[in-house]
Amino acid sequence: MKAPSYLDDDQIERLAQLLELRAVPFKGFNLEALDGYLSALVVSPDTVPPSEWQPAVWGGKAPRWDGDDEALAVQALLLGHWNMASARVRHDDDDLPDHLAPLLWLPEEPDLDQPDELDVGRDWAFGFFRGVELREMAWDQWLDQYEWMDEIFGLLDRLASGEVLAEDPAAPATPITYRERLEIIAGLPGMLADLHHHRIDALTPREPIRREATPDRNAPCPCGSGKKYKKCCGA
Repeated sequence: MKAPSYLDDDQIERLAQLLELRAVPFKGFNLEALDGYLSALVVSPDTVPPSEWQPAVWGGKAPRWDGDDEALAVQALLLGHWNMASARVRHDDDDLPDHLAPLLWLPEEPDLDQPDELDVGRDWAFGFFRGVELREMAWDQWLDQYEWMDEIFGLLDRLASGEVLAEDPAAPATPITYRERLEIIAGLPGMLADLHHHRIDALTPREPIRREATPDRNAPCPCGSGKKYKKCCGA
């Protein structure tokens, strides 16, 4: 069964129900956490094969499905979600198609005031960091090198923890508000696009610049003038 390039509404609902029944009770992912998880994997410093990332989706071990047809259908949904996450990171905030938007729960009217205790985005960030754990050393190398990347991880940590750490380690953390959560969520596509562009640059082979050997200053000039190089093109 061929995996779709992205999930439509019915497929998203089907996958969400499967996860609630067959993953969440076994400490696997719900749909929002899966979306964050796959988002981390598609921008990861190293490629993570499905055989490595899929067991965690179900809590460590895939369920026993009712025959090959169901197993193939579930696999198509998972890989369709992967394709969706892969396509999403190629777009910035201002040109992201609606069908590729991050899959996370929001209130029916998110722009209205909501309780600050409403931890929107928490599961998404949790899933993202679970994906990072699969290549933790490689991510740490990037984070040590690039301050802008560390800022992204700081924002995602706020979603996951619900707190802003103080500069003084001894000072108490400050809880983030619902509005602050919405601002971080709105910036997720741009953050993922930045990480994707960096990944492409990092993995693109660079051809060394070959410079022609410079003639000796007293050698004949290679232009054919008959003069010494230092009196001609090397002057």
